Amino acid sequence: MRTVAAPAARAGHLRSHPAGAPAHAGTGCPEDDGDTPEDPGIPRCGTGGPAPPPRGRGGAAFLDDFDGPAGSGVNTANWQYDTGTSYPGGAANWGTGEVETMTSSTSNVALDGSGNLLITPRRDASGHWTSGRIETTRTDFQPPAGGKLRVEARIQLPNVTGAAAKGYWPAFWMLGSPFRGNYWNWPGVGELDIMENVQGLNTDWATMHCGTNPGGPCNETTGIGGSTSCPGATCQAGFHTYAMEWDRSTSPEEIRFSVDGVTFHTVKATQVDATTWANATQHGYFVILNVAMGGGFPGAFGGGPDSGTEPGHPMTVDYVRVLQSGGGGGTTPPPTGNRDAYSPVQAESYDAQSGVVAEATTDSGGGQDLGSLANGDWALYKGVNFGSTAANQFYARVASGAASGVSGLVEVRLDSRSNAPIGSFAVANTGGWQSWRTVPANISAVTGTHDVYLTFTSGQPADFVNVNWFDFGH
Repeated sequence: MRTVAAPAARAGHLRSHPAGAPAHAGTGCPEDDGDTPEDPGIPRCGTGGPAPPPRGRGGAAFLDDFDGPAGSGVNTANWQYDTGTSYPGGAANWGTGEVETMTSSTSNVALDGSGNLLITPRRDASGHWTSGRIETTRTDFQPPAGGKLRVEARIQLPNVTGAAAKGYWPAFWMLGSPFRGNYWNWPGVGELDIMENVQGLNTDWATMHCGTNPGGPCNETTGIGGSTSCPGATCQAGFHTYAMEWDRSTSPEEIRFSVDGVTFHTVKATQVDATTWANATQHGYFVILNVAMGGGFPGAFGGGPDSGTEPGHPMTVDYVRVLQSGGGGGTTPPPTGNRDAYSPVQAESYDAQSGVVAEATTDSGGGQDLGSLANGDWALYKGVNFGSTAANQFYARVASGAASGVSGLVEVRLDSRSNAPIGSFAVANTGGWQSWRTVPANISAVTGTHDVYLTFTSGQPADFVNVNWFDFGH
């Protein structure tokens, strides 16, 4: 996120956009803006109005829709707080010259109780600024070989403009995973700025940082950037969906940036040398949300906060979602021959499915689980052999970070999804989407070999469970 003629080794979001950077407003309403096939539908060319966001269904490698009690902090299974004025041992002022101190206080970072995250800059009586900066605990977001990665958030920028907005610098961006713990290898490890904004302007900047600093193949510290106005309501007056799609299915590989479904900036691998591109892209990324005050980028558009700047205007984030599609990897292959009902069947080894998502798990044994499971989703496992002694127990390894009041049933059906369940159990929040427990259920007696369907039923649409494995018992 950074703009500023910073020291040769930078810390963090570095965005150096020159004053008067041209706006390249997207126009038209493309029939297909390159969304992943699993994407259930992002509003295209909209104004970012009150339509509810997608809820992590289909292809979602990560989702946080910030449900929770008003005044509570973020889910620390998903996010970690950056605090102070630098990374440990990293460049001062986050490498950008910004003036605030980042905190984990709920006065700066909190849920609003209506499904939004608020990151709010504050100024105390002595004139000192505090704000918030969080980043995903995961650092492995990248497209599979031959596939795509889409990272998006629905955000309303701080609703302040003019002199009262002087120094505001909200951002939604990503850094290459090698940066975590090093903090001196920028910009070579890559930075992808999906949305940044300064001074309450109706402008979204998107930038890729890479190569060497200063100068180099990516023109640092400016980077390879573009900008556009928010369509319809201004960036400050309404919600808009800001997205980055990193596409390895094209030749050359490219990274596209969009607002409300309209792509306005594209960076292709051929714009830099092969080594620079590889150093910036051959690893995972993590996601960052923050509101800085002051620093190089606001400085290029009039300066940092002063006595006329109004504190207390939050960046409001409805959801953050990461989608993956394509590629040759992914799930554990189904075993050859019959599955043994009495040995764990890995949930991601399905033969067919609807609505499920394979994702990395931190459960014992590692591997993958099925996530984003909600009402109407299902997975099929062919040829499960129960033998001649009847099974009467079902066990599933499940986890849930569902909001209060959200729950549903995990059901077992044989041979057809239209058949009645032979057994089920209810599950609600277990303490987190990677907080695992093994839940038993009684089932009708089963012998022989059957196709097994896991089906998921709930009285509401929100995701309610992840499944790592299941098996049966006598």
